[in-house]
Amino acid sequence: MRAFRLCLTLLLLIAAPMAMAADPLQIPAISMTSGANGQQEYSVNLQILLIMTALSFIPAFVMLMTSFTRIIIVFSILRQALGLQQTPSNQLLTGMALFLTMFIMAPVFDKVNNEALQPYLAQKLSAQDAVVKASGPVKDFMLAQTRQSDLDLFMRLSKRTDIASPDQAPLNIIVPAFVTSELKTAFQIGFMIFIPFLIIDLVISSVLMAMGMMMLSPLIISLPFKIMLFVLVDGWALIIGTLAGSFGGV
Repeated sequence: MRAFRLCLTLLLLIAAPMAMAADPLQIPAISMTSGANGQQEYSVNLQILLIMTALSFIPAFVMLMTSFTRIIIVFSILRQALGLQQTPSNQLLTGMALFLTMFIMAPVFDKVNNEALQPYLAQKLSAQDAVVKASGPVKDFMLAQTRQSDLDLFMRLSKRTDIASPDQAPLNIIVPAFVTSELKTAFQIGFMIFIPFLIIDLVISSVLMAMGMMMLSPLIISLPFKIMLFVLVDGWALIIGTLAGSFGGV
């Protein structure tokens, strides 16, 4: 996300003086030039248009090609396990998930910036080569978190027989396989989080039934105990540390 914003800002700064200094009637809105090696370069105006169009895909990129999916699902399951309906709020959980995603994905974004964005801004790479270079670190991250069984499933569904290794798989196969693996991992972590809180609910319910207080909701009594347990074990640090560590120090 930071790389896209930086690229867009710099391109606008470069294009603005050019647009004001020259006669607008003499500058074509869309132009294309061919390089010596046969590659085609598009005009700055068209590149800015393409970049602004790509910005609309940033929410999908953040949700489906980063660690955001696993984090937000675990946070939601944690809130359900505690028995809290609106605390923390959806906005707070989303904000926490976004910043934790930025922390986990920082090495990947740095590689994209160093290997693709900066060479492109220095005119050492064409736009097409920069996109290919930028997709490399992202693909490596997703493949490291994707189960082989999920990858084989989508390769089988796509009926592609020309892919010899996972590194050669295109994004239209890697992304759904990665999301499937992330969902499975998130629910596994959520299951482990639910167990201690479920035990507290069962104990409180049994005690209330033994005392004949069946009309009293166990949730009212168990909620303070679950919150106290979560605070005593420093639950937020454990959850966030477990989530960050589950990505293997990417």
